[in-house]
Amino acid sequence: MANRAFITGVSGLILNDAEREFIRAERPWGFILFKRNIESPAQVLALVEELRSAAGTADAPVLIDQEGGRVQRLGPPHWPVYPPGASFSLLYDIDPKLGLAAARLSSRLIAADLIDLGITVDCLPLADVPVAGADAVIGNRAYGTEPDKVAAIARAVTDGLEQGGVLPVLKHIPGHGRATADSHFRLPTVDTARAELERTDFAAFRPLAGLPMAMTAHVVFSALDPAHPATTSATIIEQVIRGLIGFQGLLMSDDVSMNALAGSIAERTRAIVSAGCDMVLHCNGNIDEMREVARETPELAGKALERAKATLAARKQPQPFDRQAARAELDALLDRVGTA
Repeated sequence: MANRAFITGVSGLILNDAEREFIRAERPWGFILFKRNIESPAQVLALVEELRSAAGTADAPVLIDQEGGRVQRLGPPHWPVYPPGASFSLLYDIDPKLGLAAARLSSRLIAADLIDLGITVDCLPLADVPVAGADAVIGNRAYGTEPDKVAAIARAVTDGLEQGGVLPVLKHIPGHGRATADSHFRLPTVDTARAELERTDFAAFRPLAGLPMAMTAHVVFSALDPAHPATTSATIIEQVIRGLIGFQGLLMSDDVSMNALAGSIAERTRAIVSAGCDMVLHCNGNIDEMREVARETPELAGKALERAKATLAARKQPQPFDRQAARAELDALLDRVGTA
């Protein structure tokens, strides 16, 4: 039987009986890990293997948000600290080649950490373009405030992940940089004119339209659809994400349980699917919510199935890599930021 069109989190360090039975019965396409799921390398590797065993497939994608900076699910003492996106932006301003090299090295090192654990997808890069007065939820996670620079650094980050055998997820399409609220807590509304959005926010995503996966923004763009955030807006998905930006890969929602979305979990899930997202993301590990999501998501079919297959086929084998030398080179580049 086909997988269902959702990605799920789980509650803890190991699967409980209810989660194991849920995965076997409902067949999620993939899984996502958070800090609550992480204790040690051996434990994470065992959890990843258990997830795939319950799913009955050895290539079920396992995702994580491992950006660096304040969004880093894997951290000390078992994994190193990585720089936030703004560090690459500062280096880029000194010398674009340095900024791109640091971005590529950082994500290549992250990929090596992830592959050691069996994690095959990183929710990275960001192409959000922040503006003055925006909420700090993006903040120093961003690669700058100019679309061309943001896209260039995002491409370098993508290259590092792909060289390490990890699939990238482009976020938060078509842009979270102008949001004046954190969509984890409430719905942001952006009232910027469409022409300006096309010149800035959307422009940063267009050079990255060929990436295999992207995650939507829970943000209302009133000039395009005043009634719905991008995640549940058929207008924005068709006209902007698939149209103007030209993204044709697998489109997944941001977390369906975030407070930016209205209605029950079931209502939100139906709205996400109806708007044109290929995949619903549910993160918090609440088994009752997980069951609601599963009831409302279809089996993968048609274009969504084709995109899901193409995504898995796009993952490359890791290339040879000297981790110690790469870390030393990255640290030397980051020292340039401190000196400047």
